[in-house]
Amino acid sequence: MRHTTVGIIGGGPSGLLLARLLHRAGIDSVVLESRDRTYVEQRQRAGILEQATVDALRAAGAGERLDREGLVHHGIELRFDGRAHRIDFPALTGGRSVMVYAQTEVVKDLIALQLGEGGPLLFEAQAHAVEGADTDRPRVHYTHQGREQTLTCEYVVGCDGFHGVAKDALPEGVRRSYERSYPYSWLGVLADVAPSYDELIYAHSPRGFALGSLRSPSVSRLYLQVPIGTDPADWPDERIWDELDARFALGTPWTLRRGPITAKSVLPLRSHVTEPMRYGRVFLAGDAAHIVPPTGAKGLNLAAADVVVLARAFAQLKDSGSAELLDAYSATCLRRVWRAEHFSYFMTSTLHTDPGQSPFETRLQLSQLERIASSGHAAAELAENYAGLPIGSDA
Repeated sequence: MRHTTVGIIGGGPSGLLLARLLHRAGIDSVVLESRDRTYVEQRQRAGILEQATVDALRAAGAGERLDREGLVHHGIELRFDGRAHRIDFPALTGGRSVMVYAQTEVVKDLIALQLGEGGPLLFEAQAHAVEGADTDRPRVHYTHQGREQTLTCEYVVGCDGFHGVAKDALPEGVRRSYERSYPYSWLGVLADVAPSYDELIYAHSPRGFALGSLRSPSVSRLYLQVPIGTDPADWPDERIWDELDARFALGTPWTLRRGPITAKSVLPLRSHVTEPMRYGRVFLAGDAAHIVPPTGAKGLNLAAADVVVLARAFAQLKDSGSAELLDAYSATCLRRVWRAEHFSYFMTSTLHTDPGQSPFETRLQLSQLERIASSGHAAAELAENYAGLPIGSDA
């Protein structure tokens, strides 16, 4: 039997970042990750980091490669009705921007640091259950190297995603869930071609939504709105490029660079929140507590905000004996979570074409986009939410 102060279930970005912040605060932890290291380091996920997330990674000691290779973006471009409109983040937010740095790279950096100088990080350690959430010694039962084992903790943090076991520690009478599924999916592709744009493009089109993103100066990441149940095999490369061309089209000449597509996947879109984010000595963070559609670039950033708030709370408990921040954790995080849920819903419902959408509803979308393009107040609202609210704020 192993014991630690904070048992962390899940070795994704939120679990790893929390472990690093705790290590820097002199608090020991053990991270249990169900997958092997190679799998974890190759999971394709988000790539847009808010300034607060960048600051948190630097505070965790993971800023060196991030600052060297990350690409600072000062805005995004909205395309609709054959026109393009740029949202200038620094001008609208008092100087804030975002950074493009893939989640795969964030995870690699955090794993290297944790294995080099942090507490135990166990790969292929499958957590089965959390017991004793309402006691002073909760337990995580897991399998590692073919053996059933138990980790006793003073606190447990579930960073194990939507399908993880941590939230099962919240009794049915306590746990509340709120969710929404969207009637379309994204077809995401990686392509070995330099991006045709300097900043991300969000395109509203009668044919459906399209997003032009990137992973590096030589790798493009692009998305197409597609029907639920789409098989990537039904989309050969030429069809994908033709459709992207059509959805990004402007009233003036514009060229989308084409290149070899190296990966294709279909991503369903949904919103989900579990409340509260704490029960007894078990805390939920990241996708274990909330999921957002990727349109607002909030998933990884929300997870980072959760663990920053939690690390501050554990540090306060260690340094002063006060549990004030720890007791406020769920309420503090949920304010930001619901703000991000609303923003992600707004971006998704404004930019996508619902299969059953009427011409009236399409005109409402275009009216909203026109409002953003013509009103400094509306543009600032979008920019403030996209660039990210201060962590721990009342949102």
